[in-house]
Amino acid sequence: MSARIFSAAMLAAFAWLPQAYAGNQTIPASAEGQVEFNTPSGKIGCIYTPKGGTGTYQPQDGGPELVCSRVEPSYVTVILGPKRPATLVKNPGEQGCCSDVTKLGYGNSWSKGPFTCLSSRKGLTCTSSSGHGFFVSRAKVTVK
Repeated sequence: MSARIFSAAMLAAFAWLPQAYAGNQTIPASAEGQVEFNTPSGKIGCIYTPKGGTGTYQPQDGGPELVCSRVEPSYVTVILGPKRPATLVKNPGEQGCCSDVTKLGYGNSWSKGPFTCLSSRKGLTCTSSSGHGFFVSRAKVTVK
């Protein structure tokens, strides 16, 4: 293969990278270590709570914990711990999702503790280092 063809092939292969994967987005934590973000649509919102919790909230198993809620077409909440499968709560009662906080841009990922989330126009995918996780979109919610 000539150097010219090889160079053209390499440029074509990597040309999609900036659009398909914008990178890791840093979102600042509160004084107690919680991180809150929404998807750009404002329909999905998440709160990360560090191990040990905060002065006002303690995760069920001590944390860390990631809780994400979707507001439409029905309000649901998904709870992900560091080692257990995600839990889907179809009628969470309390509905305080999606205040005016940092947006996790489409194509961007966020990581903290054992959790990583990727925002896309199709929805939000979050996983823990144990392999458990969930996908949330307007059309569906799946947990594993």
